[in-house]
Amino acid sequence: MSASGPPLIFDPRRRAARLARAVGRFADADFLHRRAAENAVQSLEATLREFPVAVDLSALPGVFSQVLAGSDASVRVAAPSEPVSPDLTADPGAAPLALAEGSADLILSLMTLHWANDLPGALTQIRRALKPDGLFLGTLLGAGTLKELRAVLTEAELEMRGGASARVSPFADGFDGAGLLQRAGFALPVADVDRVKVRYSGLPALVRDLRAMGETNVLAGPIRPLNRAILMRASELYAERHAEPDGRISATFEIVNLAGWAPHESQPKPLKRGSASIRLADALGVVEHGKGG
Repeated sequence: MSASGPPLIFDPRRRAARLARAVGRFADADFLHRRAAENAVQSLEATLREFPVAVDLSALPGVFSQVLAGSDASVRVAAPSEPVSPDLTADPGAAPLALAEGSADLILSLMTLHWANDLPGALTQIRRALKPDGLFLGTLLGAGTLKELRAVLTEAELEMRGGASARVSPFADGFDGAGLLQRAGFALPVADVDRVKVRYSGLPALVRDLRAMGETNVLAGPIRPLNRAILMRASELYAERHAEPDGRISATFEIVNLAGWAPHESQPKPLKRGSASIRLADALGVVEHGKGG
């Protein structure tokens, strides 16, 4: 980390290795990525305009194109051979985005940006790569993701070792999404949170899915492995606290959906303060009272 750069929270090499390991297994655990892609396609269908040049910067690309093929959205996704930085896939924001400024009508980043060491910087690079009035659609995992797993792993490790290391990533708060877009220079920013509960037979099944998604621990620095005793204790705690009547456990995922436009003079703009031609009380049909009323 340089003195002026962002803190190194995630290890880009570790992240790239997790993604490479996930490629062969991803089809068995692509449900979150598919859900994110479906949300993005629905947004595009509602936009009612064409996007001749679209670039997919998703962590594991291909899911969006599959979902898009069955839709009415008019989008041409750039081929993988067109210039998309592999470094951005491994760690968004770690290196300059290999897209010319103002070159894309649409940029997508599905299930990638929660691994960015510099999320505002990554969003700023994406905005610069858009043409004026170009659209960005992104999804990232939010703060409530895997809250059950985070708690039981911490407690089990504290019991068995007397101390605990971070095992689940510090995901961004979804309620900050629109503010992050605005800070990066996007116009008309929108963010919403899609909360998903997924049921598993037990902790090992959840971990298998996380590995298949490439979503296991990539925090920077040394990682002390969890031994069998800690994992067994974590499984017990998970079952005690989060098991449903049929014995299956539930895991929470938060998908934060982001949408923002590169600024353009044709876009609607807020009225200047004090320019309203009607009083709020009149518009609402209510009677105002003074402080003593």
